[in-house]
Amino acid sequence: MECLYCVLGFVFLVARLPLDAAKRFHDVLGNERYPGYLREHSQLNGWSSDENDWNERLYPMWKRGDARWRNSWKGGRVQVVLTSDSPALVGSNMTFAVNLVFPRCQKEDANGNIVYEKNCRNDSGLSPDPYVYNWTTSSEDSDRESGTGQSQHNVFPDGKPFPHHHGWKKWNFVYIFHTLGQYFQKLGRCSVRVSINTTNMTVGTQVMEVIVYRRHGRTYIPIAQVKDVYVVTDQIPVFVTMSQRNDRNSSDETFLRDLPIKFDVLIHDPSHFLNKSAIDYKWNFGDNTGLFVSNNHTLNHTYVLNGTFNLNLTVQATVPGPCPPPSPRPPRPTPSLATALKSYYSNTPVPAGDNSLEMSKIPNENCQINRYGHFKATLTIVEGILEVNIIQIAGAPMPKPKPDNSLMDFVVTCRGTIPTEVCTVISDPTCQIVQNVVCSPVDAEETCLLTVRRAFSGSGTYCVNFTLGDDTSLALTSTLISIPGKDTASPLRTASGALISVGCLAVFVAVAAILVYKKHKEYKPIENRPENMVKGRGLRGFLHHTKEGFFRGNQEKDPLLKNQPGTL
Repeated sequence: MECLYCVLGFVFLVARLPLDAAKRFHDVLGNERYPGYLREHSQLNGWSSDENDWNERLYPMWKRGDARWRNSWKGGRVQVVLTSDSPALVGSNMTFAVNLVFPRCQKEDANGNIVYEKNCRNDSGLSPDPYVYNWTTSSEDSDRESGTGQSQHNVFPDGKPFPHHHGWKKWNFVYIFHTLGQYFQKLGRCSVRVSINTTNMTVGTQVMEVIVYRRHGRTYIPIAQVKDVYVVTDQIPVFVTMSQRNDRNSSDETFLRDLPIKFDVLIHDPSHFLNKSAIDYKWNFGDNTGLFVSNNHTLNHTYVLNGTFNLNLTVQATVPGPCPPPSPRPPRPTPSLATALKSYYSNTPVPAGDNSLEMSKIPNENCQINRYGHFKATLTIVEGILEVNIIQIAGAPMPKPKPDNSLMDFVVTCRGTIPTEVCTVISDPTCQIVQNVVCSPVDAEETCLLTVRRAFSGSGTYCVNFTLGDDTSLALTSTLISIPGKDTASPLRTASGALISVGCLAVFVAVAAILVYKKHKEYKPIENRPENMVKGRGLRGFLHHTKEGFFRGNQEKDPLLKNQPGTL
């Protein structure tokens, strides 16, 4: 009897051996599994269970740290980048994108081959061979070129044949996606995309794993694997951007009083699942102004008090969805034959509850489901610089003769808090090409009235931008100014010309005197007459006033004055 048990045990072991030795998809791809894993998730459309067999002979799988990974690609390691448009609202489509990043100087050409970039040097220098992998003309791929497409190695790991669509022979990478105990296999080039409908997916955080194989003769070699986390949610993914004129930093959620804040709602819906939905936006700004309901994703709101306020937004979308199954109804009693005959001869209708021919109501399949999204933020409202204006522009005296430069004084006022800094940007007339930027501190005073002095290099038209700022706000204004041209002659040249003219006049007077002397033959000494003194003072006065015009002294430089603007 014991021998019989041994024989039966041996037979059972031999019969079980192939099953134990066969690799499954979850043996290759799934590292974390628990009982009932498949039962908790519905079948994804077009995906297969990872309980299927894996062809390990055609698609070998190496463990992490295996030395064979180092030689799986010529010239280095291939990096794989996996991204998704997660989070996805349940019922929408979620797309995963995989991109291969080849080693330096390598790229995929139009025929699907991997080639070296021209004139690109990697660690081994310039390669004499233009190809890294030439799958188009290689002899190991000749059976694909025969046109039969029936080669036993043109199949996926589960034995399904490659799809023979147009250009499939240029696709030499096999991508295996794995999630929720299911897998999806795809033939592609250096980048692929896969979309999943999330209608039957469990809400929560999940993991997508991808392994990539490349063609190697009649087999395939793994070159990279990657994982990424994605989220399926029943809440509408909502984000709100907030912007305000004169706000220095919109990301700190600190804004200015008495200026409107623009709120713009962004709904993450890459698959356009909500395009045909009616969406309502319900705002509560936390300042006792009440509830605002709108069907527009943008809204402006102005806070009139300083302080901290709690912003709450609720987004409601009415989306089409599956109708719930009809509730079961108790069975109706079947009328007897006698009751039916009595009703027929007496013309008395059978009660509706007893009518076995009554049609059951067909449930409406176009049901609608309300989905909600929420956004909360804490806003800080402070005072700031609300407005800035240029009220006067005038030429300023030059402390030294600089014929190529011109000084201009700008009288600037502002409304709101007192600025701590003023910056001036001088540009071309189109306000595009910056020529000079000057920033200066401003001493705080009670009144925002200051004179800003700036130099301009030569005549012409300039765009001048003034920006006044403090810790929380920036206010700006711009203007166009025309600097007139100057006389090419400098004051020194003018003075020299005057002196030369006076010298010529003196020579002329001397010559005239000699002629008069020769004519009258007598000598008359020059008299010190009063009219000569008056003429001398007039010439000196003219020169003195000319010098004063070019060498005037500097004026008040205090940047902030209560009654009169100063100079900055």
